[in-house]
Amino acid sequence: MPHWPKGVPRTLSLPQVALTHYVQVAAERFPDKPAVIFCGSTLSYATLHARVEALAGYLTQRLGVQRGDRVLLMSQNCPQYVVAYYGIMRAGAVVVPVNAMCTASEIRHFLHDSGACVAMVAQELLPQLMPLLQPGVADALQAVLVHAYSEGLPEQQSSDEVPAVVLAPRQWAEAPGLHALEDAIAQALPAPAEHADSQDLCVLPYTSGTTGQPKGCMHTHATVLASNMASQVWRGLHMDSVFLAVAPLFHMLGMQGGLNVPITLGATVVMMPRWHAAAAARLIEHHRVTTWSAPPAMLIDFFANPAAAQRDLSSLALLSGGGAAMPETVANLLQTRFGIAYNEAYGMTETASFLLGNPPARGKRQCLGVVTPGVDARIVDPETLRELPVGEVGELVASGAQMMRGYWRNERANRSAFLELDGQTFFRTGDLASVDEEGYFFMRDRLKRMVNVSGFKVWPAEVENTLYEHPAVHEACVIAVPDPKSGEAVMALLVLKPGAQGQLSEQAIIDWSRAHMAVYKTPRTVRFVDALPKSGTGKILWRQLQEQEHARLGSAPAQETT
Repeated sequence: MPHWPKGVPRTLSLPQVALTHYVQVAAERFPDKPAVIFCGSTLSYATLHARVEALAGYLTQRLGVQRGDRVLLMSQNCPQYVVAYYGIMRAGAVVVPVNAMCTASEIRHFLHDSGACVAMVAQELLPQLMPLLQPGVADALQAVLVHAYSEGLPEQQSSDEVPAVVLAPRQWAEAPGLHALEDAIAQALPAPAEHADSQDLCVLPYTSGTTGQPKGCMHTHATVLASNMASQVWRGLHMDSVFLAVAPLFHMLGMQGGLNVPITLGATVVMMPRWHAAAAARLIEHHRVTTWSAPPAMLIDFFANPAAAQRDLSSLALLSGGGAAMPETVANLLQTRFGIAYNEAYGMTETASFLLGNPPARGKRQCLGVVTPGVDARIVDPETLRELPVGEVGELVASGAQMMRGYWRNERANRSAFLELDGQTFFRTGDLASVDEEGYFFMRDRLKRMVNVSGFKVWPAEVENTLYEHPAVHEACVIAVPDPKSGEAVMALLVLKPGAQGQLSEQAIIDWSRAHMAVYKTPRTVRFVDALPKSGTGKILWRQLQEQEHARLGSAPAQETT
């Protein structure tokens, strides 16, 4: 490949240790160095390591968590999330990261499917879990560890930069099965003698699919580290890099770019609980942030804010991310006004994020990038699985050490997700792409139905299944429509049951949806129709409806990364 980055090996020597090994090593090498800076507080590596060890001891000795057990983790970004994440792994258990916007019914599925019986949660999210902490309830939780974001924060006045939920004191009522995270850590119980093995499962993130049921992606310490190490080498990151962590840590982009990568380096993370453009600009200037992984929608909002022009952002050396193609006008603005080239990359939950990437010194716009160390990616005919020549559009399939070990307890999904080529196992991404003569991959379309809302995948089948639970809905079709802020938004076309016409508003459906699914999955717009077009076999012609809607809006379907 003519434009392979100089000094980057084609394959990497991957470590055979657990992620928690790096917490210990960083504490030994840089005990007083800030690991996490959050809302005016600083967590050093020595303190982080001590808290992780103590939490692992409590999980194993008091709550009976054993090696391989799954533990649900649900919170906004905060230092407690970092401690919980590595504490679970240090106990030999598996983190089940859950979107903080999930509803009680969605959480129930994650608990039932993963078999988790212990959860760690921020206090404002506790009401979603309390119904599952009841004797006699099927798949009930045995214990919940709760934290308040304010614990450990310095006294400060309320600010629009710091959400009120972060400043709220501990305020949950005592109940059987509830444990305070800070009280648990204070017991300073010793952690297990040994770290987990590199081939042990460490994280089970869930991704939805065409069936509408979220599936757990089985990642080991080794698969996560393979993606992690490749990202470090590819982008020239090091121990004195300073990361801005805004993307949610429960999402693979944030989990890797704002948590695992900096911690394995022994670098510093400047963490934000929620997105606030002016606060981000202030933090970049004050802490001399060098590295920021963010989806294009966030960067568009950031550079449109007046604070971006008023602050010194000269420390920023790398802006990277995926989730959607960076608009040409915004990329030009970054280059001309700020001297920064946005480094686009491509990855999935199934690949622990980093898979393809643009060479930092020679990226192409609206491009997924080239293969990164140890990755083999090809374009195949989705029907015959025959490899296609340069320039032809087909399904992107990939193989590499960062590939998940399969979907959790779902052999049917595994059979359709993997294929064998030349003696290697490849994952079928479901994305239609092409590769040019220089080895750069470009997204062309989607083989699977999916809506990309600010980098979060929304699978129409899942939303449709929920909409069918509404007593007035007879038929539903969910499509993707363009949105200036999030890239795409969810739209629902509904046929109502006889007698419901004229009795229900579109807004009522939207309000109902907000109570039954995560906010980003909720239809932004709803339209009532008399009938939905169907094929000869009775299938709703969703693509036809989506094309009609794009034509009505005068836009073409977005070409996006995953």
